This record gives sequence, C-alpha cells and structure tokens, in this order.
Amino acid sequence: MTDEAVNIHATAVVLGTRGFLFVGPSGAGKTALALSCLAAARGSGLFGALVSDDQVLISVRNGRVLARRPASIAGLAEIRGAGIVQVETIPAAVLDFAVQRVKPPFEPRLPPENEVFALPAGNFLPLLRLPFGESLNSFEILRLILPQNANFQGQCCLQK
Repeated sequence: MTDEAVNIHATAVVLGTRGFLFVGPSGAGKTALALSCLAAARGSGLFGALVSDDQVLISVRNGRVLARRPASIAGLAEIRGAGIVQVETIPAAVLDFAVQRVKPPFEPRLPPENEVFALPAGNFLPLLRLPFGESLNSFEILRLILPQNANFQGQCCLQK
C-alpha cells in the first residue's frame, strides 16, 4: 500500500493519542464498540474523536498506516437500529492497532500471539480482540490489553 488510498469497511477512531481501526463484518458491532470507547475515553479526560465510520480511506506514508474519512460521510456514524448520528470527527489519523469485537462465549479463550490484521497490499496492524457486552467496560479492557509501551498518552497520532 502506498500513498494511494484504499477504501475499507471499518470504523476508525482516536482515543487519547492512539489510532484504532475497528474491524469485522457488517453488523458485527464495530460502530457501537468504537462509540462506546470514545465516550469512555472522553469520560476519563482523554481526547476522543471519530475519523470515519463504515468507510475508511487507508494509505501508508513513511511506514505509518493513515486513516482518512470520505468527505461525504464526515461527522456521521450509523448506529444500527437507531439511525445516522452526528459525531465529533477529525479528518485523519495514524493508526496504531486494529480492534476486533468478540462476544461470549469467548472461543478461543486466548487469542493467538502476535495476531495481525492484514491490510490491502501486504501491510498490517497489530490486532487486539476486545470483549463487548452489557456488563463489560470495553474501554477499560482495551487499556489492560494494550502492549505496555502503547498507552494512550504516547506520541500524538493526528495528521493534517
């Protein structure tokens, strides 16, 4: 993948100073999980913003994976069953991780080590499996499963 953007079906957000790409099939709950984490990040005093929902323009520059929003859906997110809502957005961000929603029963119990999410043209992001459910605080779980050197206060990931 090069400077040329590829449109993929996902949701991209920034939580603190980290960029996350929520991935999965249609109806998997990507948007609900991403918006839940956004609200929790803001509630914790961290920066949180949507980059894009449903369509994310992915490119690679200087070895970093970038997410951008298509202009036609800027500031919009679809909450399945509730409709289209307006959400604070930023135009682009560097992505650090891909996140896949998992729901009970959790099979396998433990994810594979060093799991990655493959992007077009051979690039990849480290993949985190994140439980989501009524009684779970997914944002706090995300804090726990992040690699130790990848907290939410690292170098800023925003791109102009």
